[in-house]
Amino acid sequence: QLQASGGGLVQAGGSLRLSCAASGRTVRRYVMGWFRQAPGKERAIVAAISQTPGTEYYTDSVKGRFTISRDNDKNTVYLQMNSLKSGDTAVYYCAAGGGYNLRTVHFWGQGTQVTVSS
Repeated sequence: QLQASGGGLVQAGGSLRLSCAASGRTVRRYVMGWFRQAPGKERAIVAAISQTPGTEYYTDSVKGRFTISRDNDKNTVYLQMNSLKSGDTAVYYCAAGGGYNLRTVHFWGQGTQVTVSS
């Protein structure tokens, strides 16, 4: 089970840090990442990180603003979101799977709402 937390309401330009803790299984062998889904849009990858931290993927719209990290000892992945924009408003989902940009998802966490007010 993947448990996401850290969402909320923030003003444009602000920051939030999302966390995703895994329980019941180790996620050490999986690529981990975050997707988001805005109203009326499809769920899309935001960021992903390799099993051993070192390779990261970011969608173009968040490069330079978001940072993904993981702590395998804590079975947790993080998404630090800075300089937030209204366009970042969405439900954010953590995921575990494989592939450079999490092309294959094996497990989904529940969503956490991020709302950026302008």
